[in-house]
Amino acid sequence: MSRRVGRRQFLAGVGASAGGLPAVAGSTLFGTSTSNRTRNPKNRQRQVNLPPETDAPVNVRGAIYIPARAFNRYQMWRDYDPEIIERDLGYADSVNLNAIRTWMSYEYWLEHPDEHWEALEHFLDTADSYGMRVLLGLFDSVGREPTYENLINDDPLTAVQAFSPSTRTMASRALWDDPRDFIVEFMERYRNDERLLAIEVTNEPGWNQKDIRFFRQMSKTFTLYQGELPLSMGSTSLANNADYLDWGMDILQFHYNFARTTDRYERVLRQAKHIQDKIGAPVWLSEWQRIRPGDTFFAEVSGEAAVPDYASLAPTIQKFGTGNFFWSLMIKPAFSLYLREHGVLNGLFHEDGAVWDVDDARSIKAMSGEPEYEGEERTEYPDWAGEIKQKAEQAPGEEQPE
Repeated sequence: MSRRVGRRQFLAGVGASAGGLPAVAGSTLFGTSTSNRTRNPKNRQRQVNLPPETDAPVNVRGAIYIPARAFNRYQMWRDYDPEIIERDLGYADSVNLNAIRTWMSYEYWLEHPDEHWEALEHFLDTADSYGMRVLLGLFDSVGREPTYENLINDDPLTAVQAFSPSTRTMASRALWDDPRDFIVEFMERYRNDERLLAIEVTNEPGWNQKDIRFFRQMSKTFTLYQGELPLSMGSTSLANNADYLDWGMDILQFHYNFARTTDRYERVLRQAKHIQDKIGAPVWLSEWQRIRPGDTFFAEVSGEAAVPDYASLAPTIQKFGTGNFFWSLMIKPAFSLYLREHGVLNGLFHEDGAVWDVDDARSIKAMSGEPEYEGEERTEYPDWAGEIKQKAEQAPGEEQPE
């Protein structure tokens, strides 16, 4: 029987009645054996689904990580510095995170496969040394074309995130051998690697038909070579998961970066928990930031609404016990050029270890059951990223001095 369900059915929590889900394979939860998860899905559900308004530690407590000065995944791996990785993941450990979400770079792998695998090994070993596991993505569906100019641009005012692979590759089946080889080599190396939490196919394919066509086919390669680790998809919303279940995904994700009120946010968290209860598989909030004005992701913001405020939202997420990853571990300009033009800054830690706001650090650490955090607070844009604040504050028609 097909598992296919419509979005309305899925959001009503009846996905399991349309054929159900396979047992979630692999090490999806901390401290849970594979055999227990496979044989006893109710046991798995109890460990993932903490009830609303609980003070118990949140099971998956993570951050999205890209080094502060990398504007896309290509730059992260091209400029890989083991000392920076060890330093930054140490900051994550100081607020008791136990998971990291990040991505490989298909484009960098095409150029330097051996160097990419070597750097990935160091990254996974470093995370493991801090007791953190990695939700690792192979592709990304957000950003601009991965042209050479876009991949290497590191100007804070114009640098962009690049999707992967290119539109040309996705549009032509004749060019699918290389991405399939990338998937196969990765899966043969890492499909049973206990340093990983799960494998993410891509980030936010959404409703884009070229992405859906391509990644539906790539998912067949992932599932063909799947080992013990579960598969997942970085999902724009809960509704998109109706498609991804049909592609063989084991863990669901949804992104909800901004909301105007905590009441609105709670409604979505309740819906996510309802779906999780019904299908018996984890549902993770894999991108979140803060409460702020505006009805859309691209709302015009300024001043205090343009800078981090994780404390405005973290207690609500903790109350529901929702496994989560906040955007982002390191303080950096927004990935979206539109938001960057409004001076939007994301992140918890400056490169020297100071935090933007001690209350933010405490609220995130509180998800582990330990709310105490002592550290330096500095609510200043990094010197190298100060241009985005200046641009946001510039009056119409006013020119910045040389």
